[in-house]
Amino acid sequence: MSSSRIMEGVFAINKPKSISSAQVIRNLQEVFKPSALFAPWLDAEKASRENVSHYQKKRRKDKRLNVKIGHGGTLDPMATGVLIIGIGKGTKKLQTFLECTKVYEATLLFGVATDTYDVLGKVLSHAPYDHITRVKVEEALPRYRGLIMQRPPLFSALRIQGKRLYEYAREGKEVPVEIRERPIMVENIEITKWLNAGCHDYHWPIEEAEEEEKAVADGILHLGGGHDKANMIDHPTTLTTSLKRKRSTELEEKAGLVAETPHPFKRQQVDAGNPTFDDVASSLAGPRELHEDVHDQENPLVGSPERKISRQIFGHDPKRTANPPAVKLRMTVGSGFYVRSLCHDLGKAVGSLGIMSDLIRTRQGQFELGRNVLDYDDLGKGEAIWGPKIEEMLNEWQDPC
Repeated sequence: MSSSRIMEGVFAINKPKSISSAQVIRNLQEVFKPSALFAPWLDAEKASRENVSHYQKKRRKDKRLNVKIGHGGTLDPMATGVLIIGIGKGTKKLQTFLECTKVYEATLLFGVATDTYDVLGKVLSHAPYDHITRVKVEEALPRYRGLIMQRPPLFSALRIQGKRLYEYAREGKEVPVEIRERPIMVENIEITKWLNAGCHDYHWPIEEAEEEEKAVADGILHLGGGHDKANMIDHPTTLTTSLKRKRSTELEEKAGLVAETPHPFKRQQVDAGNPTFDDVASSLAGPRELHEDVHDQENPLVGSPERKISRQIFGHDPKRTANPPAVKLRMTVGSGFYVRSLCHDLGKAVGSLGIMSDLIRTRQGQFELGRNVLDYDDLGKGEAIWGPKIEEMLNEWQDPC
């Protein structure tokens, strides 16, 4: 390895599950700080700080000396795959990677909608799924190729009137203006594998959203109760009547005129003799770890303290017999694309609902898994392993500008 050259530029790392993109940055800084590879960069940065005025030194908020690192497009904790890393001056080039072509592989699970459009969210509504087939999904895919209009998820980092969407959602406030659709380029989208009902290990989330949360989300997402909404085309009159009856019943219940009856999809109270939801989740044969969106923007609630680990463990509620089909998709997309929105929209397009249950970003720009992306596990094997690999990647990276 070079002993004197200041190493800067861009490389890519394969982000694992259960860790945020921001945490990857912090871990890299911890590993790089005592290393020989980045010692020249740190020495140069220290000298640069010594040459600034006393006033500039006082204004510096973060006085810690770490390798300057950034990423070029967030992956949520549940996602894996290509995470672009900028070192030093390379951080100034990260914006170009937000705008480049990306390839994602995702799993869509039918029959349910959540507040985050993925398996980590709270359940908002359910819908029929027995009618969904591979052919039906194939027939719906053409509308998602080419230049399409896509609405970002409620839990995204987009700003409306200076405030991020997830802040409105977290505070239970109505978004002041409608979340508008945006033009997005989808070069291609295809089915890579069809998973019949009962032939996979993906399951709905357990936790139901509170009624107030459902009301706020329905005002934006227009789910209309899920089950009835999915049949709106065939039974428009029945839908309108049932919703009116539901609202009337809710008012009567609040006034104490009728006895409250449990919602058919509402999670029931666990009896003392029955296993807890955490016990059920821990006994599953299916995936328990966090599987992303992702997308270019941060999904702050997924990695924030508010999203406790109990909400991130998911499984199959023994009181439900639901066993919906799922589909694995591969998509090549442009800037601003939300895989979660695609799963949400495609679920509704086939007369049901849908959530994203798994996500891998396999390519971003010139970086591709299995070709020129650092294995995250190499960081734990010592500088003798990761050092030469990162040095080679930084040397090979060509500044596109």
